Amino acid sequence: MRYAIIGTGVAGISAVEAIRGVDRSGEIVMLGDDPHGYYSRPGLAYLLTGEVQDKSLFPKTREEYAKLNFVYKKNRVLEIDRTAKTLQLDDRSLLSYDKLLIATGAFAIPLTVPGANLQGVMKLDHLEDARGILKHAKRGRTAIVVGGGITALELTEGLLARGVHVHYLLRGTRYWSNVLDEHESRIVEGRLQAEGVTLHFRSEVQEILGRSGKVIGVRLLDGRTMKCDMLAYAVGIKPRIDLAQSADLAIDRGILVNEYLQTNDPDVYAAGDVAQVYDPLTGRSVLDSLWSPAREQGYAAGLNMVGKHKPYIKTVPLNVTRLAGLTTTIIGAVGNGRDEDLVGIARGDSETWRQLPDAIVAQSGFDINRVRLLVGENHLIGAVVMGDQKLSAPLQKIIAEKINISSIRDGLLRKDAKIADVIVDFWLHHLVTS
Repeated sequence: MRYAIIGTGVAGISAVEAIRGVDRSGEIVMLGDDPHGYYSRPGLAYLLTGEVQDKSLFPKTREEYAKLNFVYKKNRVLEIDRTAKTLQLDDRSLLSYDKLLIATGAFAIPLTVPGANLQGVMKLDHLEDARGILKHAKRGRTAIVVGGGITALELTEGLLARGVHVHYLLRGTRYWSNVLDEHESRIVEGRLQAEGVTLHFRSEVQEILGRSGKVIGVRLLDGRTMKCDMLAYAVGIKPRIDLAQSADLAIDRGILVNEYLQTNDPDVYAAGDVAQVYDPLTGRSVLDSLWSPAREQGYAAGLNMVGKHKPYIKTVPLNVTRLAGLTTTIIGAVGNGRDEDLVGIARGDSETWRQLPDAIVAQSGFDINRVRLLVGENHLIGAVVMGDQKLSAPLQKIIAEKINISSIRDGLLRKDAKIADVIVDFWLHHLVTS
């Protein structure tokens, strides 16, 4: 039996681990054209700020790879022939497979304005991008950051940490408006301004200006011009579906898979950022761009490739991140609508966050420590915890396990409610009585 895996990210590696845990003798071939293979994509933000070094991004040792006993080919797959069950590689060779996993991830949506190809226009999609940014980010330079979501903030903070003066351009009236509420956006914006970032609202780049092939500034839609030495952008990501499309697999915005991560070809699976996964609980197929779901999907796909018939049950989406240096946990459905700064889903985002059923917002905290709950009829639907994280773990359990909160619902929704106290008392009581 030969298992082929296209992609070297966390979904692909998790699939290898799952396969090898069941099938010790089958041949596993992983294919990918990223020169660095498997590394921590979320760690790139910390590489920019100088908190980690390159080597810390590579979580597995040589010995751990040896135990997994798989072949890694630094090749790009040009074509999938599902009838012959072969992959055409960029060195003109063919590789046959019995079971195939497509875990090709997603790519950063490029800027489409004039001047976008100038030297000094950067994105943060992979390790080489991060290295390129660090090479350009010299103290005293000026950078413009364009985009929304977590990655744009990572760019802003990384450049700031390198002594670059940063202008952050937002097309809308506030930061990450489809996930954060206005108060949360203003907290993040205030912290950025305190760190020295200049924010520009309702500002959109019409053209990137250059001289001798290098960025020297931008012209905005309202006619203003701004000088800069570099421009970094994060306007969303798109799943890499070209291979699946040319192989006539079922696609929508991503590769459509069932709860077993199977495509419409029973021998072909997809997992991670590229997969649009059916969620049996909601009856919807959604895109996630989060590390944990990619790992869980890859593992489930691997088990199914060896015949275990294990459904992937989508868990409540969770992301613990830093927004302007402030630890922030986002759980379940918390936002609504669309963010003007993003063309597609953001990296580190989940579409589930915006699938908001009827809920009432309960809020607590001010300045830095803040809790926002989305309260349903009998359950909590979502939560945002900023600053102090003591409530994160109990809230995650209460939301994920759909624990009935009707006994405290009125207490949570009282105008002067001390939400933290109500939740802590409820959780301790739940632990004692369950």
